[in-house]
Amino acid sequence: MILKRRSIRKYSSKPVPEEVKAKILEAGRQAPSAVNAQPWHFVVVDDPPLKEKLASTGRWRSFVKDCSFVVVGLYKSNNPITKRWGQVDTVIALQNMVLAAQVQGVGSCWIGDMSGDLKGLLGIPKGAEIVALVSFGIPDEEPGPKPKKDAKKIFHHNKW
Repeated sequence: MILKRRSIRKYSSKPVPEEVKAKILEAGRQAPSAVNAQPWHFVVVDDPPLKEKLASTGRWRSFVKDCSFVVVGLYKSNNPITKRWGQVDTVIALQNMVLAAQVQGVGSCWIGDMSGDLKGLLGIPKGAEIVALVSFGIPDEEPGPKPKKDAKKIFHHNKW
């Protein structure tokens, strides 16, 4: 099931059930982090006018207006551990959400488009660093697989 995950940019108008959404978010909350610091914060955007603003203020995120919800992952680095590992920890938590969504039939798409005043739009405080946005929703498309590099070219055993 995980190997069939694809980036979904076309969503059905059917909403993700609240209990499914809760499981997706909980998967992120349960993610591991360096020294269990859990430096992440997540802004969950499901308000239609706010999704519309997110869609219209970014170059590569126009499709988020049609998703069920968007999770904006960020962290605050207030000590040397979170300064070094906060971004990685937040990515791990977001990936947990993506995988939890996939196994429940919910599509997702990682979004790296940080253009526009996201912090102002979402009331994100100074000192918080946005890592990524991830859209979630019921897929209305079935993209095929993308070509992947041959395993022999990327896995090195015991040494390069």
